[in-house]
Amino acid sequence: MALRLLAALIALGLLHWQPRLAHWRNDGGFRRWVAQLSDTSGAGRVALALLVPLVLCAVATWLLRHSPLSDLLHLLFALVVLLFCFGPHAFEADLEAILAAPDDASREAAAQSLGEDGQYVPWRAVELGEATVYAALRRRFGVLFWFFLLGPAGALLYRLARTLGRDDTLPLDAEARGTAHQLANALDWVPAQLMVFTLALVGHWDAVIGAWNRWHQQALPNSWLNEGPGFLGATARAEIQVDIEGGEGYVEERSDALLELRRLRSALLRALLAWLSVVALIVIGGWLR
Repeated sequence: MALRLLAALIALGLLHWQPRLAHWRNDGGFRRWVAQLSDTSGAGRVALALLVPLVLCAVATWLLRHSPLSDLLHLLFALVVLLFCFGPHAFEADLEAILAAPDDASREAAAQSLGEDGQYVPWRAVELGEATVYAALRRRFGVLFWFFLLGPAGALLYRLARTLGRDDTLPLDAEARGTAHQLANALDWVPAQLMVFTLALVGHWDAVIGAWNRWHQQALPNSWLNEGPGFLGATARAEIQVDIEGGEGYVEERSDALLELRRLRSALLRALLAWLSVVALIVIGGWLR
């Protein structure tokens, strides 16, 4: 776990220093492998598409652990996998590009980098906040969760499953695409739940947890498996829509998209620091035993 934490810290630092590293994601080999599986279909095609790269990753990890300079080589391998999985481009750099744009039209154009599945992101506080938290989940928190839990193979599983389930350019039959989409949503579920409670801790607890409860009360059972973790978007909307009473009794308007993006970026940074702190405590606890 200590090596995983160190690899995550180095990867996040490198992306902060050189965001273009996240553009390195040559997945042409994976796409060719998926295309070669045209004689299979459904869940079997998804399983084969993911199993081979995951086995190769696991074998590489095992060999590196049993080689000279194993810790260093394992750290470098984990770092390479993380940089690949933190794609398709740096999440924080996308936020900075939006904030640095000179006018609302340019900001709205830059905000499209946060959308997925061809989703259009309008320049409005609520929709922008929702797109931001989903981008943070799939380009940062989801990758980190599965990396800390299962190592490089976990991060790779999350990244490739997300590609299979959400990239319409891949040549998949309808059944395989549906299975891959459900798998991607299933892998999102736990990190999305953890994100909700972390954002509640660093933000407005009552608004966030209230929205989370209402979503679960109104949603159909297991609807998240087909539609994704909608509770995360609901909590992001509640975080932005909540009215804050000032010291003199006035109510602060929460409709400025640029201001809300800055607030949400700060909240997501605090949430990331909270996750890393918990992992650091686990590492320290393991050393003290």
